Amino acid sequence: MKQIHLTVYGNVQGVGFRYFSQMKAVQYGIRGWVRNCEDGSVEIIAEGTEDNLILFLEDVRRGNPFSTVNDISVQEINKTESFNSFKIKY
Repeated sequence: MKQIHLTVYGNVQGVGFRYFSQMKAVQYGIRGWVRNCEDGSVEIIAEGTEDNLILFLEDVRRGNPFSTVNDISVQEINKTESFNSFKIKY
């Protein structure tokens, strides 16, 4: 299992983007979390197989119909914790 840290920039708050990310994570068997940041971006920690993370990242780049993704920062991180599911953090 691999973990990545994503920061998604654009019109991604107030448009259902966290819920969309959660639905895609469940679809691909990704665990971790998603939350809004104060600067208007969305932060995601995602854990899964490399193939599933690639599929998840492709969908996150496209976003949902109500969002506009301008840029994504992607970093592979050392696994510091394990997750049982994918949660929306508030």
